[in-house]
Amino acid sequence: MEVEGRIVELNNHNLKDFTDFCRKHRDQVDDSYLYEEDLNSFEYSPENPTFLYMEGEEVVAAASLIIDEYNRRGNRARFRILYSEKNNSAVYDILFHRILIHAIDLEKVYIFVPSSNIELMGRMEDLGFKAERFVYLMVRDDDPVPEEEIPEGYEISPVELEKDYEDWCKVRNEAFAFVTGNEIPVCTEMIMTYPDKEDFVPGGMMVLRHNGKAVGTVRCTKDEYEGKPIMNIGSLSVIPDYQHKGLGGILLREAIRFSDEAGFERTVLSVNENNKAARRIYDRGGFVEVEGVVSYEYYISK
Repeated sequence: MEVEGRIVELNNHNLKDFTDFCRKHRDQVDDSYLYEEDLNSFEYSPENPTFLYMEGEEVVAAASLIIDEYNRRGNRARFRILYSEKNNSAVYDILFHRILIHAIDLEKVYIFVPSSNIELMGRMEDLGFKAERFVYLMVRDDDPVPEEEIPEGYEISPVELEKDYEDWCKVRNEAFAFVTGNEIPVCTEMIMTYPDKEDFVPGGMMVLRHNGKAVGTVRCTKDEYEGKPIMNIGSLSVIPDYQHKGLGGILLREAIRFSDEAGFERTVLSVNENNKAARRIYDRGGFVEVEGVVSYEYYISK
């Protein structure tokens, strides 16, 4: 198919056109970075290369990458959006290869696509993306959490001091070292910026200790689902030597209680399809699968 439009790079004059396009189509794509607070604060920068496909003065397609410190440390970039209103493979092709220039020094780019959008999944496969993993989104309504004693010698406390940050990173990185999509380590410098983010909830980062040793973590942040506020439970981890002791369930219950005390009526989390142990914990914790997304990856060297 031939194309009739032109590609333009994002600038201050067309920034609103881009954010309006994202608002218009975020129901068709993964909207993890397309919430109102993300779009209202979005700025064009080397970390956010963005291109628009225009027909006349109208934006009909857009491609935007996230090349922040975390993704660059993993030698990769994530798509914020890659979507076209036009049922035209050539539009996707020309837009994709234009923005790929900004990631040419990286190993790969990746994108999440809702499993309900069969057409968009097909477009990614046409471009050469390969499905890497399937991720479930799970939601829990605000039902009472069963009371359960924390085993003797264990305690859960909010992360506060610099040493707590170091312990939190160490545990999270050890637990996620071989979890696909989460294997890139975080550092104290990164998480010390969390309090400045709009999704931050004071007290929402917690560490589980056994006789003073940090062995587990969990992080609760503000999120949105179906247009309503919801608490997102993430970075729930237990180091390998302490797994299969019921500690993941203890951390999950504590996070749910925290959410309830913070006034949230629902909680949300995500889990990889192949993480059977975590899925069993979430099922027992009252979470219900509501949707799924496919993580697609494209290796630039190929």
